[in-house]
Amino acid sequence: MIVVHVADDNFLQPNPGTSAADHVVSGLVPIALLVASAALYGRLRPGARGAIALLLGFFGVLTGTEAAYYTLNGGPSGDDFTGIMATLGGLVLLVVGAVTLWRSRRTADRPLHRYLRRCAASIGALAIAAFVLFPIALAYVVTHTARAEVPDPHLGAAYEEVAFRTSDGLRLQGWFVPSRNGATVIVFPGRSGPQKHARMLVRHGYGVVLFDRRGEGASEGDPNIFGWHGDRDLHAAAAFLRSRPDVDPERIGAIGLSVGGEMLIHAAAHSGAFKAIVSEGASGQSTRDGLANGDTLEAFAGGGVNTLATAVFTSDLPPPSLKSEVAKIAPNAVFFVYGQRGQGGTETKPNRLFYAAAREPKQVWEVAEGQHIAGITTQPEEYERRVIGFFDEALLDID
Repeated sequence: MIVVHVADDNFLQPNPGTSAADHVVSGLVPIALLVASAALYGRLRPGARGAIALLLGFFGVLTGTEAAYYTLNGGPSGDDFTGIMATLGGLVLLVVGAVTLWRSRRTADRPLHRYLRRCAASIGALAIAAFVLFPIALAYVVTHTARAEVPDPHLGAAYEEVAFRTSDGLRLQGWFVPSRNGATVIVFPGRSGPQKHARMLVRHGYGVVLFDRRGEGASEGDPNIFGWHGDRDLHAAAAFLRSRPDVDPERIGAIGLSVGGEMLIHAAAHSGAFKAIVSEGASGQSTRDGLANGDTLEAFAGGGVNTLATAVFTSDLPPPSLKSEVAKIAPNAVFFVYGQRGQGGTETKPNRLFYAAAREPKQVWEVAEGQHIAGITTQPEEYERRVIGFFDEALLDID
């Protein structure tokens, strides 16, 4: 049942704008592991059979999270039906695994040895759950679910519906508010959270573009909330603006929030289209960033498993480290913003490293007591003064 859903999800009913060829690794690797486990299952000892049943049951339920999410957000469709089937198969395997381990437990040895062995097994199981299963589950969820609905627009000005294509052929949809001061800013990612920032820019005469990234809302493609190679979406948005006669191609900027800031760093490092960018709340997307930022232990303890699982589930490799990209943004301007308490205080170190590695013109601001991408609500007046001042200086030549 799980194999049927994996094949359906990757090869028979892939997401709009994608094909079976885009999912070779993400489809064949899980199927190969499932089939091999089924073939070896009967030859193994009861303890090994129970462990395998539990692990594959976990994976079966995990693959059904996509179906559960989209069923609750609009009703089931496409491969959601086989996803529900995979969930049921996973639950059956979890029960089989638990019963098998219970029946195969040793009871003839001395109590002290028995309880020490069970204690060690419990500690090992918890370690596997924390450092292997949780990173795998996180990787699957962020590469298979994204906001399904298109929110209501509250942009503070009249807008038009727009669409454009990425270099890999995906159709992305969004909104465009024409500029009144000659400059336009892409606010990213999505069309929900960035609306506050869009209204702030519109009040000051800036044109804005908001759009659903790949795999989200009305846009085609596979989601990846970690943003691996999502810079293609930003390149497409910039190309769309540069093609419009009512947009000055020398006055295009962008604000990226959280993973949007990370994707924006990659995009600005490889395109001169973004004359000024604000990256707020960026930190890292993979093990490569952990290693580049000097967090070796954290990079491998769970982070390595998460990166590997994400690579399998997306049939893709992680992008270069953000630290290696920031120097390439010059001579265009970059402004790093982060919260003092953002992501438990973990935003401080990477953003200071980004600022040190970047070349002029550059700015950095730590929002005192600020949470993740909460500068606009924590210190709204100061945030508006700094961000608008940055774009005015870079895009309007205003002192």
